Amino acid sequence: MSDEELAQLLRTAGRAVQAAIGGHRGRGLSGLRATQYHADLVADAAAIEVLVAGGLRVLSEESGSTGTGDRVCVLDPIDGSTNFDRGIPYYSTSMCVLDGHGMCCSLVANLATDTWFEATRGKGATRDGQAIAPSAATGIGGSIVSFSGFPGRHGGWGQLRALGSAALELCAVADGSLDGFAVVGTAQLSPWDYLGGLLVLQEAGGIVVDLDGAELVEATASRHQLCAGGTESLARELAAFSRRPLDV
Repeated sequence: MSDEELAQLLRTAGRAVQAAIGGHRGRGLSGLRATQYHADLVADAAAIEVLVAGGLRVLSEESGSTGTGDRVCVLDPIDGSTNFDRGIPYYSTSMCVLDGHGMCCSLVANLATDTWFEATRGKGATRDGQAIAPSAATGIGGSIVSFSGFPGRHGGWGQLRALGSAALELCAVADGSLDGFAVVGTAQLSPWDYLGGLLVLQEAGGIVVDLDGAELVEATASRHQLCAGGTESLARELAAFSRRPLDV
């Protein structure tokens, strides 16, 4: 399968999710797993049907591992499902395909605004087909940053956001809408939360670091705290801020 064929498969899966979840807003939690909504299950089934038929193995937040194949698609059917259920237009389908060399193709689609971020290894990143690049902010001071988790104190940023979809927030760093993003406090993310946005950001020229120096690119259910910036200096300053105890 060529790069373009793989990218098209992800687009087809994204459109399948978009079609499937219409009318499921406000149905609430599934009752099967904490924080899982009815819409998550509908979206999961729609995406997996397309991806497995296309020859990929799938690792999903909602259903674990499905299918066979040399390449695995790490999937979050709805990243920001609370936003979706409450009618807040900031939620996404996030997919990242891994092969023997790491991340090779990803798509993060804001299904509310129909904004599509895509990346292919070595070929850059796009938003709705247009090449993107992060901001040049080099430090926290004056920057616009977002957080997963509660930062606990002011770190000197210009403005703060908490948007509720890590995949989209990483993409917002990739296109310069945000200067940086960090996972702070007790919050943690799994690969399905961040891999789609991670490849987009890296291909756009941005930086992501793990607070513990751990490997971020893996098809597992591991948990991580990460910080991202359009520049390495901002990403590392966010990481230093995140490591400091609250009483400092």
